[in-house]
Amino acid sequence: MVQSYLRHGPTQAFGLICSSSSNSLYDGKLAYVPALEDVLVWDMKRGQMLSMWHETGHRSEVTCMCRSPQENIFAVGYADGSVRLWNSAFISVIATFNGHQKSVTALAFDAQGARLASGSQDTDIIVWDVVAEAGLYRLRGHRNQITTIRFLSEPELPSTSSGSRSHMLLTTSKDTFMKLWDTSTQHCIQTIVAHRSEVSSLDIDPEKNFIFTGSSEGEVKAWKIDHEALSQGLVENEAGEVAKMIHPVTSLPLSSRHRVSQISFHPSQPYLAVQSHDRSIEVFRIRTEEEIRKKQARRKKRKDIDDAVDDAMDVDQEINVIDLFTPYLVVRASAKVRSFDFGSKEAASKPGVQLFVALSSNALEVYNIPPPTKSKEEAPEATRIYSVDLPGHRTDVRTLCLSADDQILASASNGSLKLWNLKTTACIRTIDCGYAICSTFLPGDRHIAIGTKSGEILIYDLASSALTETVKAHGSTVWSLHVRPDEQVLVSGSADKEVKFWEFERNVASNDEAKKSMTLNHTRTLKMSDEVLSVRYSPNGKLLAVALLDSTVKIFYQDTLKFFLSLYGHKLPVLAMDISDDSKLIVTCSADKNVKIWGLDFGDCHKSIFAHEESVMQVLFERKSHCFWTVGKDKMLKYWDGDKFENIQKLDGHHSEIWALAVSNHANFVVTGSHDKSIRVWEKLDEPLFLEEERERELERIYEDGIANELNRPDVTIVNSNEADAQPSGEAAAVTKQTSETLMAGERIMEALDLADAERTAFQEYEGKVAQAGSLEAAGIQPPPRNPILAAYDLDPEAYVLRVVEKISSAALHDALLVLPFDKVISLMRYLDLWTQKGWNVSLVSRMLFFLLKIHHHQIVANRVMRTALIPLRVHLRRSLRREKDAIGYNLVALQHLRRKTEAERTAQFYEEEDFDDEKVRARIAEGKKRKRVSIKA
Repeated sequence: MVQSYLRHGPTQAFGLICSSSSNSLYDGKLAYVPALEDVLVWDMKRGQMLSMWHETGHRSEVTCMCRSPQENIFAVGYADGSVRLWNSAFISVIATFNGHQKSVTALAFDAQGARLASGSQDTDIIVWDVVAEAGLYRLRGHRNQITTIRFLSEPELPSTSSGSRSHMLLTTSKDTFMKLWDTSTQHCIQTIVAHRSEVSSLDIDPEKNFIFTGSSEGEVKAWKIDHEALSQGLVENEAGEVAKMIHPVTSLPLSSRHRVSQISFHPSQPYLAVQSHDRSIEVFRIRTEEEIRKKQARRKKRKDIDDAVDDAMDVDQEINVIDLFTPYLVVRASAKVRSFDFGSKEAASKPGVQLFVALSSNALEVYNIPPPTKSKEEAPEATRIYSVDLPGHRTDVRTLCLSADDQILASASNGSLKLWNLKTTACIRTIDCGYAICSTFLPGDRHIAIGTKSGEILIYDLASSALTETVKAHGSTVWSLHVRPDEQVLVSGSADKEVKFWEFERNVASNDEAKKSMTLNHTRTLKMSDEVLSVRYSPNGKLLAVALLDSTVKIFYQDTLKFFLSLYGHKLPVLAMDISDDSKLIVTCSADKNVKIWGLDFGDCHKSIFAHEESVMQVLFERKSHCFWTVGKDKMLKYWDGDKFENIQKLDGHHSEIWALAVSNHANFVVTGSHDKSIRVWEKLDEPLFLEEERERELERIYEDGIANELNRPDVTIVNSNEADAQPSGEAAAVTKQTSETLMAGERIMEALDLADAERTAFQEYEGKVAQAGSLEAAGIQPPPRNPILAAYDLDPEAYVLRVVEKISSAALHDALLVLPFDKVISLMRYLDLWTQKGWNVSLVSRMLFFLLKIHHHQIVANRVMRTALIPLRVHLRRSLRREKDAIGYNLVALQHLRRKTEAERTAQFYEEEDFDDEKVRARIAEGKKRKRVSIKA
């Protein structure tokens, strides 16, 4: 019989406040921050996590975030090149856009939030239609990673004017260029060599007059936008030169010359913030013209120059851009700054401006920038008003251990020890400690021992969160601690080549049982020939295993410390080991990427397994079984059968090397801690797992990814479209990217077409036979049996095909249609005609038809058979579209009428409440027409 195992699955990741893979957003109350593959929403005032945006099965890291002008809509870019639109109110994905080959590095919405531009490491810019959920076009021209994107709108156009206002797109890249694109013609209309090094950041001031760019050399430049040239377009002047739309103005002096990683204007207040140093953000105040004039006048007074010269200077002197921006203050954060954001909705409680800072050390802070004062004595200082840092470690998690009842998890890093309630994943204690390397709960679960890099063993009392004893145990790093199964002795192994044994002494301070403190009493020392990396007792309490830096494992009798076995075979040092519950197997993992399983009777190597792509950091047996877990620097957690030497399951979720591993004492779950500062719990599920099925599933996934990658290669074209022939290397290109989802969607359409064609052919044959036969014979002819799928759904063949097509997401539809071979396209055309005749989903039908005609233009023109199908299709489609247009026009007029009616009723109701007579009402309305209209909500 085939052996089955129980599958393990990810349940939750915690210990992460924010990761440094992406920028963060802040609206004055809530912070939207990246947390590896998720987005977390924090209430900064209360320090609570309100929600987690997580898509099941998606493992790519968040690399970029952008807020839409439309409420509750956010665009999030990922490392796999996908962009997802999230609705923050419902915590759900509205649309997924796949177009980039590499990670998304820049995102921007236009003024209405109807279009989204994304830039990537693959040097392409893609403009997406948010409403239609489709890619409009791809812009090529940059030669390196895109760093920033902004839509450029004209400020003088009123908000009610129609037409595409944001028809200009501004992009910067690591190739030192800043490019201005006209989105109406999809061409670059100006390329500027912005800096001598990478252009790392860009922002446009709220008045849309100036552009500020920052470079990796620490230089900030200001550029003026010529709106007159923008409105005229590419026009030659008298000298025959094309007018430039962006002109260089000046450089902005900064206090430090590091890489300018972010430039940001406040959306409403006169502030500009520049981050050009790891830990600080410079804030500039934008002065008004009146302030500058006053300052110029004061300067003139100080100079004793006669009045005539003064008058002349008054006329000549202009305001420079550099005079507008004055250094105001420097915000110094407590750690390295990853990104910052101004609060868009300012809190009314405190005067000033809020500046939100996301730190690389897994913490968030909000600073208050005070408003300018008249007095010159005291310089303005930013004050920290909120911070979120308790629910996570500042540095990577180095060690994990579980209490005996699996209720409490202890995690330790360089500087802090944290205790977590595993049911709620809440951090219940935070205690300062040194550089923790190893840890273990002591008998009774009231105390915990931490081995540090400096050679000390620290004993903490968990109830009081206090350090009860510091034992200067070793002269160098304590690499390993283990409690003997009889719970009487603790063993420690260190880089000072010594293994020390410590007995527990319980000192009762009073009669109260809870106030017992535990101390360590040194009893024996075992000196080794090399540095000790790991020590383990066998569960039967008879043997002690010691792993040394010389790549060997020495096994001793624990009572006499007499030498028993030497396990030799690893090429690099053994980093960790564990002994099975029956004390028959010992498993060792090493920096040579191998795991070896040994018998403890004779020290024979049962099997050597190449387990991970990088060093294997930890190994632990599952309780009461020969299955064991390994973690490595290749970010993987793996589950193995120690008797059959088979890999049962691979679990990927961490985004950096995994340092720590803890296995449940009841074999229900496993916990991992990583360099990415997250702690993940992997729970045993009820779902059975069969090794053969698992291997097949893995091969299928590799095969599908291989096909998609092959089709996405730049030198491969799926179909010979006009654009592909005419412009293989043009600036604008179509947005396509094949994924396993789009390939499967194409296959579903093909299957539906085959099924529907077979059904229609069968019924046509039946109708033909009935027509040929006489009336008596016709009664005896049986209709063909319906396809079971169509019978189950109770659908006609054409309705079933439409149902399949409608289920494909709008963003993946074009890529799915690209998969279809030409004979299937001809078949689909017939169904498009049937759908237009019946008026089914005309918008979808017309979108599919235009795309297929554009892609297969050559074959359709050359194929005479298509002519007979296309002529009636044109007639039917025009009729359907005219009907749709009339309906939309009628609805628009009706809505406008309703709006006018409600406005009139609201106005009349307002004046009636004021108790005016008719004459007063008319006079008031006439007066109101002259004033600015105010919408009064009912």
